[in-house]
Amino acid sequence: MKRAFIKVIAFFMIVAALSTAAILYFSRDTSLSRLKQEGAIRIGYAIEAPYAFLKPGGEVTGESPEVAKRIVALLSIHHIEWRQSKFDSLISGLDAGRFDVIAAGMFITPERAQRISFSEPTFHVRPGLLVAKNNPRHLHSYQQVVTLSDIKIAVISGAVEEALLRQMGMPERRLVLVPDALSGRVAVESGVADGLALSLPTIQWMAIREQLGKTELAHPFEPPEPASNERLGFGAFAFRKEERRLQSAWNAALKTFIGSPEHRALISQFGFTGAELPGSVTTKEVLSPR
Repeated sequence: MKRAFIKVIAFFMIVAALSTAAILYFSRDTSLSRLKQEGAIRIGYAIEAPYAFLKPGGEVTGESPEVAKRIVALLSIHHIEWRQSKFDSLISGLDAGRFDVIAAGMFITPERAQRISFSEPTFHVRPGLLVAKNNPRHLHSYQQVVTLSDIKIAVISGAVEEALLRQMGMPERRLVLVPDALSGRVAVESGVADGLALSLPTIQWMAIREQLGKTELAHPFEPPEPASNERLGFGAFAFRKEERRLQSAWNAALKTFIGSPEHRALISQFGFTGAELPGSVTTKEVLSPR
């Protein structure tokens, strides 16, 4: 009995110590109160339509910046300072304190989560395939392009579609790496590649902007098996790991906004539909091991 009593006391002492540590940790986190006091928040973005880009007059827009504008207003922060960066420099810029949040349609990955904290997902993009008009090679799935030994597919370097095709077994020699969607479209039009693996919202955005040229969306298109695709393509905002109060308040605001009629109308102009909503999937689930 005495030994059991000692174990119980020890357990409660550990719980108390952890609770005290948590209180001290959060009490030092002034990320939200500081921004409210200053009345401004610095948001980093990279040019990658439809996720983030500039209007002709220079205004920052796109799926992620427009959602960020709504969330910042809900947090009662009155001004946004936009900080443009190259996409591959966004995380280092956040670490260095050049901005407080990343709003660039950044996909949630375990590698990135080692350095930054993600909000809850704001979208889940499905993969698509851009092909030459009339689809001369009759391509209708990623499984098919992996299997056919003479097919070359363009992918944006570092994009989720590149990772997915590699995971499915696409040989290096049949991948054509391009810097952006328009370069990939040119690769397809010129015959350098037989198709461009691209997120469906990006293709839908190109169609809205009449940027498809001599290409079209492969239709019908069979999506990859869930086993190879279920954790890919979830996008979110990003924060410094120590700024939990800002992240928590941002998530609370997202919960009331994502999926609302206002949100659906907002993102539709960027090629996003209800099919791209993240549903009930959490960031923790996206990052959990299979």
